[in-house]
Amino acid sequence: MILVLCLLGGRVSNASATQAPADSTQYLLLNMALQLQITDAVDNMYNFKFHKAEVEFDWIKYNHPEHPLSYFLFGISTWWQMMPNLNKESPLGDEFLAYMDTTVMKAEAMYDLDETNMEAAFFLAGAYGFMGRYHSEKKNWMRAAGAGRHALKYLEITQGNSSFSPEILFGDALFNYYSIWIRETYPMLRPMLIFFPKGDKELGLKQLDEVSRNAFYTRIEAIYFLMRIKAFETNETYDALRLGQYMHQKYPGNAYFHRFYAQMLYTTGQYDQAAIQSQEILKRIEEGQIGYEEVSGRYASFYLGHMNKIKGVQDTAAQYFQQVVDFTESLDDDEDSGYYLYSQLYLAEYEFEAGQYESALERVEIIRDNTKRRESINEKARDLRKEIKKRT
Repeated sequence: MILVLCLLGGRVSNASATQAPADSTQYLLLNMALQLQITDAVDNMYNFKFHKAEVEFDWIKYNHPEHPLSYFLFGISTWWQMMPNLNKESPLGDEFLAYMDTTVMKAEAMYDLDETNMEAAFFLAGAYGFMGRYHSEKKNWMRAAGAGRHALKYLEITQGNSSFSPEILFGDALFNYYSIWIRETYPMLRPMLIFFPKGDKELGLKQLDEVSRNAFYTRIEAIYFLMRIKAFETNETYDALRLGQYMHQKYPGNAYFHRFYAQMLYTTGQYDQAAIQSQEILKRIEEGQIGYEEVSGRYASFYLGHMNKIKGVQDTAAQYFQQVVDFTESLDDDEDSGYYLYSQLYLAEYEFEAGQYESALERVEIIRDNTKRRESINEKARDLRKEIKKRT
């Protein structure tokens, strides 16, 4: 439940608060000159050129030391440094939380001076939202819930005020979509949700699309969610591919977008292009390019293994499937990955045909230990075990 925080920290109302027209000279969030000045910095951040981006963020901090914007951007930059593998334990996690804590502190100071300050409320809701997202990724549900409850107060202020800034719409969009999605996906949570209003999935998608077209600071985050929703929830795979291709072309150094694009090419059966992108991912891992690591290597190796298996090039397929195993085993607590388990199955079948029964049995036992008996892969592993026993 990556976005449980949206449920715990969100609210929907049919009524929109009235807000006086914002003075763009008063709020950094609305400062178009600043946006033009830091466009390259934001692009560098999403292109994984973090040092170049953070030089500009330092400039904002120097010129606006009491404003939360620079700390919020530093926090997002740190988040994307973790994005290729959020499960990995890293000092970056503490660094990310520290930036978001400072964002909260600076925004609270602004909010204490004026409780109608929409900009302060945006940064408070955003910082708490990101912290909740981080804790939910780490399965720290109580901390995620706590961050969500803190965000609630500020989301109530920003909700319905997208006329102030299209950035404001981002929180509304996530809540509208995921408040329904969580109810549908996790029915056991419905009793907990009785006091929370329902959102509107279709409206949430329209709002995300609007943010992706009109916002500055939250635009790429909105596209990220649209990509994932279309790929894994609404089965609009070709739309997801289109977005993934766009993001990879715009940010060719972004390891996450590169991996997603390769995944969508593979999913849609565009195997030649998927092979090209997968080989490029493995090349960048070997070269040590920032952001390219074991999870991306596992994806790319699996696609290449499966495509070679389809072509009947079994020896090459086995080499790639072994790379999937090696990448996975270098990670912590990730041996229930489907890519890993199916690679073990393919290798077990390959070794069975080669008469390497002992090694094949070891792989079969790994599959059985990491799956439930009713799962199809478990059944296939048991069937293979029976065939091995017949020959030995």
